[in-house]
Amino acid sequence: MSAPDQQSIRNQILTGLAPQDFAALQSHLEPVDLVLRQALIAPDQPIEHVWFMDKGYASIVTGNDGVKVEIGLVGREGVVGVPVVLGTDRSPFEHFIQSAGHGWRIAAERLRAASDESAPLRRRLLRYAQALNVQSSRTAYVNAEYPLEMRLARWLLMCHDRTDGNDIQITHEFIAMMLGVRRPGVTSATHVLEGNRLIRATRGAIAILDRARLEKLADDAYGMPEREYARLMTEG
Repeated sequence: MSAPDQQSIRNQILTGLAPQDFAALQSHLEPVDLVLRQALIAPDQPIEHVWFMDKGYASIVTGNDGVKVEIGLVGREGVVGVPVVLGTDRSPFEHFIQSAGHGWRIAAERLRAASDESAPLRRRLLRYAQALNVQSSRTAYVNAEYPLEMRLARWLLMCHDRTDGNDIQITHEFIAMMLGVRRPGVTSATHVLEGNRLIRATRGAIAILDRARLEKLADDAYGMPEREYARLMTEG
């Protein structure tokens, strides 16, 4: 199996590495197809691999079999396996594929060894860990303080950021789980957004029709984690 070329990869953590740091990972990156609902990290189990997505995105959720709430969303901008970056081998949270795609995985021990050997690589990974922490913290605040229509608008924008094109493959049941609300509430909020011609909802999918107005509806519920990510990942 040939090693991936840095220019052909879309994952922003990998493409932003210095050539020598990418070279340290290159031969250890294994291409993977990522299918809907695929478990990447199981709660409280040793993390064997870290995942870099080129297409698709994963949810980090907490809760139990009855109620689960999304606390993090990771696409090609990041990495699934931040606990490894932070020096531990497991997480209490479930990580699974929310939108199918493909990407790369690397053994957790190999990534840990490479980051121990390279301060710039370690710094980039830690900066992403901080960006994900900001996103999760903002999610908790928005879910507690903002109306459902704004929360839904924010979540759709976050998915759109990680999607090629304008169509998001999703069901109302899944949105309800991600936002920690009941399905009828999601249906009502979706009707509001659709009535204002911001989105078009079909069975199993939502199309973004007017992103600018969707951002206006979300207001400051959306944007702060995205700006912090840009700052953290572009600093020298």
